[in-house]
Amino acid sequence: MTITLKVSENTKQKMIEYFKDKRRPKTPPYAIFQADEADTVVTLYESGKAVFQGISADIDVAIWRDVERRLNPNKPIEETNSKDKKKKEKFKIKVDPKIYNANTIGSDEVGTGDYFGPIVVTSAYVKKEDIKFLEELGIKDSKKLTDEKVLEIVPKIIDRIPYNSIILTNQEYNQKYNENMNMNKIKAVLHNKVLLNLINENHPYDYVIVDEFAKPYVYYNYLKDVPNVFRKITFLIKAESKSLSVACASLISRYIFIKEMNKLSKDWGIELPKGAGPNVDEMGYQIVQKYGFDKLKEIAKLNFKNTEKIKNYKKEAN
Repeated sequence: MTITLKVSENTKQKMIEYFKDKRRPKTPPYAIFQADEADTVVTLYESGKAVFQGISADIDVAIWRDVERRLNPNKPIEETNSKDKKKKEKFKIKVDPKIYNANTIGSDEVGTGDYFGPIVVTSAYVKKEDIKFLEELGIKDSKKLTDEKVLEIVPKIIDRIPYNSIILTNQEYNQKYNENMNMNKIKAVLHNKVLLNLINENHPYDYVIVDEFAKPYVYYNYLKDVPNVFRKITFLIKAESKSLSVACASLISRYIFIKEMNKLSKDWGIELPKGAGPNVDEMGYQIVQKYGFDKLKEIAKLNFKNTEKIKNYKKEAN
């Protein structure tokens, strides 16, 4: 897998510093460096293009995408993926007009890739009459919208679109997460709850849609001990591009997540970064130094690899 991310000058400087001890001896033409990060080869070019190659390229690019978004919140993310390119060449994302133009209930979540902050899962109901309104707001490109745009347009959405959201705090997440309750199982349980909550409001729908984060049989297996399970789900890959109800659910979840992160930051008197990159580790170090390691239970997902890095830092600091 090869993923290219265009980074700004401030992100370039962060990458140069981070990879200074991981560089390969030889540098490709026009590149600042080429480095190894576990199973990923990272090449940063003078033009600002950062190329991630390897089986874990998607994980490593996500870290630097979050850094770029944090440092340059008003700048659109420019990213290309060889895997996506091949898929597009083979078969472009096919939107089924029968589903897209129907009355639908969709669900999506935010916060599962963020060390700090809660997990927010939302279901949203979109009827046929709302499609034009949502398209005019630019909902079809929900993943490309900046935080500022999300804060601007979501109040217009929630004023018109029925929805149901659940916020899982870090304390609750850390209590639930164990060998028998992994991230995907937590997601499945929360999706089932928000879907049932909205379905029970008796909105007339044609389809209930969930982005396929697990194969359907795996999803339902996660819910085998749940007494009330909704089973008539249409699972779609990249559902937010194929269903406006999923796109709305994604944006509302993101809106709530931004608000919750802002509240946490205000309560703690520090600006908590999103994602799980190096800047998150730095903030974790500062929190441990100031408040002690146990305080992370209140604002972080302790099963993330960031926790081990912070623990190691604590040992070194002592």
